[in-house]
Amino acid sequence: MSEKPDSYEVAVERLEEIIDRLDSGQAGLRETLDLCREGRELVNYCAAELDAVGEGLKELRLDELAAKLEVSSES
Repeated sequence: MSEKPDSYEVAVERLEEIIDRLDSGQAGLRETLDLCREGRELVNYCAAELDAVGEGLKELRLDELAAKLEVSSES
């Protein structure tokens, strides 16, 4: 897989397909290797997306805290 998935949800769906295929025991040796490589790339993509969202949430909380501090200092 050389293309970036369209979204986190698409990546997770593809990971589920890969897991199902591997669990079926029907994948040959070369296909298993290719699926494992693709799966690793998808896991890395998903982890990066989750990290980015986590950072965004941290920023929101910091902005929220700063606003609360400004309001309480004005009182």
